[in-house]
Amino acid sequence: MKLLLHTILLIPVLGFLGSLLIPEAKENAISRWTFGLVGLNLLLLMAFVVLWVWQGAVNIDIKDWVLYQSTGYVFFIDFFFDHVTATFGLVGGMLTFLITVYSRYYLHREIGYKRFFNTVWFFYLGYNLVVFSGNLETLFVGWEVLGMSSFLLISFYRDRYLPVKNAVRVFSIYRIGDVGLIMAMWLMHHLWHENITFSRLLDQSLVHDHIANHSLVGIAIALMIMLSAYAKSAQFPFSSWLPRAMEGPTPSSAIFYGSLSVHLGVFLMLRTYPFLEFQISVRVFMGVLGLLTAFISTNIARVQSSVKSQIAYSSIAQIGLIFTEISMGWLNLALFHFTGNAFLRTYQLLVSPSVVSYLIREQLYQFKQQPHSRIHWLPKTWMNSLYILSLKEFNLEKLNFHLFWSPLKIAGRWLGFLKLKHIVLFFLPVALIAFTDLIMQSISGSNLPSILSLPLAAMGLAMVLRAFAEKRDVFLSWWLVVLNHCFIAIAVAFNEHFTLEHVFLYLSGVVVFALIGHAILRKLERSEGKIHLKYFQGIVHEKKHLALLFLIAGLGLTGFPISPSFVGEDLIFSHIHENQWMLALLVALSYIVDGLAVIRIYSRLFLGPSVRKNKETAYRSS
Repeated sequence: MKLLLHTILLIPVLGFLGSLLIPEAKENAISRWTFGLVGLNLLLLMAFVVLWVWQGAVNIDIKDWVLYQSTGYVFFIDFFFDHVTATFGLVGGMLTFLITVYSRYYLHREIGYKRFFNTVWFFYLGYNLVVFSGNLETLFVGWEVLGMSSFLLISFYRDRYLPVKNAVRVFSIYRIGDVGLIMAMWLMHHLWHENITFSRLLDQSLVHDHIANHSLVGIAIALMIMLSAYAKSAQFPFSSWLPRAMEGPTPSSAIFYGSLSVHLGVFLMLRTYPFLEFQISVRVFMGVLGLLTAFISTNIARVQSSVKSQIAYSSIAQIGLIFTEISMGWLNLALFHFTGNAFLRTYQLLVSPSVVSYLIREQLYQFKQQPHSRIHWLPKTWMNSLYILSLKEFNLEKLNFHLFWSPLKIAGRWLGFLKLKHIVLFFLPVALIAFTDLIMQSISGSNLPSILSLPLAAMGLAMVLRAFAEKRDVFLSWWLVVLNHCFIAIAVAFNEHFTLEHVFLYLSGVVVFALIGHAILRKLERSEGKIHLKYFQGIVHEKKHLALLFLIAGLGLTGFPISPSFVGEDLIFSHIHENQWMLALLVALSYIVDGLAVIRIYSRLFLGPSVRKNKETAYRSS
């Protein structure tokens, strides 16, 4: 059983690596390799499920690899299999196989054919890591992979302005969800004093005792998990991002935003339900938000002129009902509802081009007006108001802008005075003083709380906010992100057990990928002249390999699971004390903005319409 499970998890890794090696011109080889291995993965999973049921359907928990261990901290990869994993895994395998077969013909001779299948493999790898995860740390690895594959799929038509812009916006919402998970992991560590596994959460007496003794911490964990799940599943107030994500090809919209990825918030709530079961107030809040999302999304869907947007909002409404079912404890119904909604939305999106032509013909020759609206019983004023609000999508886009984007831009403008000379004169001396104090404490063997911890974390946040708002100097923006990591590492290092070894582990990945990124920027400057961040420049059309290398460097800099800094980020949060909530908040905000700053640099330099005069400029939208 264990060997078969490992084989199922290994196939997406081999599929992704193999797809990178196939030449771009060989479409048949790319597509056959993809749907062949996905089909094999699906058959093995079906055999595993049959064998698992035959042996009594007992939950399986496998602790595989310990990636890092120190005093009071263990980061390990854990896999868990139960009926929830079986359902999500089978649905994911079936739909991915269907999409890969469909895409073979749909994207024939499309520019970026190989890139699409590479990204689908990357997505399927992240999806399997999430649904087979046995703890939050393993789940977070797949969660990060899904966030990046989402960005790549939305910006698939990277020579167009609007897909790239929407990809950055969606990524910003995903970063909020990522930080919600990080904060939940931090609080979980202090509640359980270990990296708790999902199999341990099934012990009701253990969970009840911990929540009873730490009710506020329990509520905070539940709210952070809800934040992450609602951001990933486009629930209120994050609902507006899902239709914007439909800028990618129709197959990616079907597999990603119609069926699988958008339901992973549901998976997260089902997986952590034993922790939520005893918190009635949180469940009531969750159910109310689900019903509110269903009401708003249903009305918006009815007035959409785009079939993709209509399907997106209809899917959001059904997912809102699924969250309500989970809040009421109807877990099996929620699983059944997820399966039906996933297959239905995939079918609707795949046939949407044909359906549009049929509907146009019916409207021209056989149009019949509906005698009554579904809400005809409401007063006329209310109906008109609801209609206008639905047309404006209840101003959810504006709400998200004022809640998330506007504060970042305002803060960045306020910090416009931060130039390189100011950083050298004022910020670096503070960092050097703190680092010297840290070394002295390490030599003396003491760990004393420093009054500099909060100021250092605030300085790190200021650095990355300034990096996000910078429009001219690319190098300044890049190195401000690096300095942010340095300030955070020193700020947390004053807590006990967070030694200089941990600081170097965390910063090793940051420094290596920062130098690689800097070298790429220098090479780009030598070939392209002065580079800046004023607008999208589309350099990827001339320098594809350089763009890929810079993206990898940027991901490593932000703590993606290809760098020691990924373990270092979790290590940092595990050593922030429970009463240091302000420090945790500053670090979490820094991690939100540093990812946005790096993706913004990559998008502005490499994506969008090409600035070359001899290159054809594409339409703003797909």
